[in-house]
Amino acid sequence: MRLLKKSILYTLILIVIGILITLGLEAFIEQDTSNRIYAEVNTVPQAKTAIVLGASVYSDGQLSPILQDRVDSAIDLFENDKVEEILISGDHGSDNYNEVDAIANYLTKHGIPKNKLILDHAGFDTYDSMYRASKVFKITDAIVITQAFHLPRAMFIAKHLNLDYHGFQAKEREFKIETKIMKREKLANYKAVFEVIFKTKPRVLNEQL
Repeated sequence: MRLLKKSILYTLILIVIGILITLGLEAFIEQDTSNRIYAEVNTVPQAKTAIVLGASVYSDGQLSPILQDRVDSAIDLFENDKVEEILISGDHGSDNYNEVDAIANYLTKHGIPKNKLILDHAGFDTYDSMYRASKVFKITDAIVITQAFHLPRAMFIAKHLNLDYHGFQAKEREFKIETKIMKREKLANYKAVFEVIFKTKPRVLNEQL
């Protein structure tokens, strides 16, 4: 019985330590990147390129609400002369799933010229998108667009890849899966730290899939 109590106690201690480390890491990343993040169009610095980070699209090619908010924010920046072009970085890992073309179609339907779009079909995750933007597409001056819960991690990766990028918070709305997203984001911070420490390479380094 005494051994069981000790086991439970040690387990609880480990859980508490894990929670504290997770929250501490989240706070560190937010603090480390706070001076690179903007929420208003009129305050964000001008840059040559907006980078839209991909998210889910539906089987009919429609953008998920999270992704539509990011793309609408890119349109706002373009129409307000904050950027000259838009890099779309998303998952096109199979013939049946293509975030990049879905975003491009949405942008052109909303008045963005095709010749102002750059397509990255191998932005499989945030690290890959940041790395490839710099190494493959040679983008040195950019505004990264995603939601507030995701932006600190994206900026943390960019900063520690020595990229002079700024972040812009996408238009916000409440999402049904917000709690699930937030939990996943906390765990993804560990992955980001590992990636920037060991300078891992993305799954695809060339321009085409």
